[in-house]
Amino acid sequence: MAMIDEPLYPIAVLIDELKNEDIQLRLNSIRRLSTIARALGEERTRKELIPFLSENNDDDDEVLLAMAEELGVFIPYVGGVEYANVLLPPLETLCTVEETCVRDKAVESLCRIGAQLREQDLVESFIPLVKRLASGEWFAARVSSCGLFHIAYPTAPDALKTELRTIYGQLCQDDMPMVRRSAATNLGKFAASVEAPHLKVDIMSIFDDLTQDDQDSVRLLAVEGCAALGKLLEPQDCVAHILPVIVNFSQDKSWRVRYMVANQLYELCEAVGPEPTRSDLVPAYVRLLRDNEAEVRIAAAGKVTKFCRILNPELTIQHILPCVKELSTDSSQHVRSALASVIMGMAPILGKDATIEQLLPIFLSLLKDEFPDVRLNIISKLDQVNQVIGIDLLSQSLLPAIVELAEDRHWRVRLAIIEYIPLLASQLGVGFFDDKLGALCMQWLKDKVYSIRDAAANNVKRLAEEFGPDWAMQHIVPQVLDMINNPHYLYRMTILHAISLLAPVMGSDITCSKLLPVVINASKDRVPNIKFNVAKVLQSLIPIVDQSVVEKTIRPCLVELSEDPDVDVRFFAGQALESSDQVMMSS
Repeated sequence: MAMIDEPLYPIAVLIDELKNEDIQLRLNSIRRLSTIARALGEERTRKELIPFLSENNDDDDEVLLAMAEELGVFIPYVGGVEYANVLLPPLETLCTVEETCVRDKAVESLCRIGAQLREQDLVESFIPLVKRLASGEWFAARVSSCGLFHIAYPTAPDALKTELRTIYGQLCQDDMPMVRRSAATNLGKFAASVEAPHLKVDIMSIFDDLTQDDQDSVRLLAVEGCAALGKLLEPQDCVAHILPVIVNFSQDKSWRVRYMVANQLYELCEAVGPEPTRSDLVPAYVRLLRDNEAEVRIAAAGKVTKFCRILNPELTIQHILPCVKELSTDSSQHVRSALASVIMGMAPILGKDATIEQLLPIFLSLLKDEFPDVRLNIISKLDQVNQVIGIDLLSQSLLPAIVELAEDRHWRVRLAIIEYIPLLASQLGVGFFDDKLGALCMQWLKDKVYSIRDAAANNVKRLAEEFGPDWAMQHIVPQVLDMINNPHYLYRMTILHAISLLAPVMGSDITCSKLLPVVINASKDRVPNIKFNVAKVLQSLIPIVDQSVVEKTIRPCLVELSEDPDVDVRFFAGQALESSDQVMMSS
């Protein structure tokens, strides 16, 4: 090895490793390309490394993907922008491989390099590359070319611009659906780089071809093009060219295209403006809300609040609300769930009277839905309706649903409702909460599932923060402390956890007088798990209580636990004693 000239050594290793059978060695070598390029210097990188990479036909996609990624940031290693065109040949080769993710990464790297190229290099090297790919025999090359036109076009001379627009039009009529799909996907980016006069004529004619494609996979990508082109056209052109296409797409024979329209509807409305939306898109949207396919109704239902924001309340009540009523009793639980997650947002749009008269009955029927996700989606957005109509009307119907969810047989449903309890508490107010929900919060501390008990302990702390220590002292602390005598040690552990969470909220006095004696008493428990949890709780209480309490009460208890027969109890007691020593030293 010592005989080899030092600068040659890295390239020799690289060549060896790139030909190695072990894919990991080949990958490592590719990922170290920048290091090797620095060792070789700019000139040798251009003359030796890049040609070598151009000839390297590795058959493993992972290696090719890494190479496509590395070459995208390689301009500094070949001598800067003036030599950047040497990077084009290896990336051109990568644009023709069969694996999609390699091609996409190569196109991304070419776009990054193309954006930095000098105008002369773009005309002499980049545009010919795009044309070669666009006329490639293998469909992969043509697919890749579609993503490069928006980089090549802006700096091209007029004659070349005309040619590029013609080539793109041909790609949109290619025999292979994959090529047409790529052309449809990239149409918005290409259109953004085309001048306004040509946009109206050439690009709109290309777009019309795509919207009438016989493959639904191409037409659904053209839906995205509607929104992109709508932002580039003048409002009157948008209404003339884009609006009829959207209306037609909303009645397309393929449900996937209709789904795409429902999903993109708000963006499409923004593209055509509020007036055409009210006159032309409302009937189209109503059709989507009543579509035969559940997937289309799900997408449409999820956009109902956003769509209604564009309309006035009268139009919403007249056209949209009847559909919403139908959807609230839809045969698909997923449609009802999608509706429940957004229906609350309609309350501020409709105002108090219309909400009480029209929306509340729908809201109540969803609260009684047999599917728990629907009920949870309603309860999680409760504050939006409360702000409009007040809690009195809500609370009468709300409580039975909450109680039912609180006792649901699926523990994840119970967990979700616990997380909403503090929000409900703040909405309902302390009086209503005490009467109806207090007992539920205590009941969860004795649930059979640990996640529920843990969430219930956190819930107790958040309620104490919401309503204040005095309320907690009266309504929470006594019930929590009573449970420390539960015969099952797991429930006693939950109470210790709840005490450690409550202590910082309750303050030093209540902690010393009420909480600490219960913890000290628990140190005599016969179960080691309880005893080492006592040590952990005492450690968390040390910063909260006075120094004298630590000395007189906490330390003696910890010293006793540190001599316990159980090794874990001794370990945690030792940790707590160290913590108390540090506090004493710092004070």
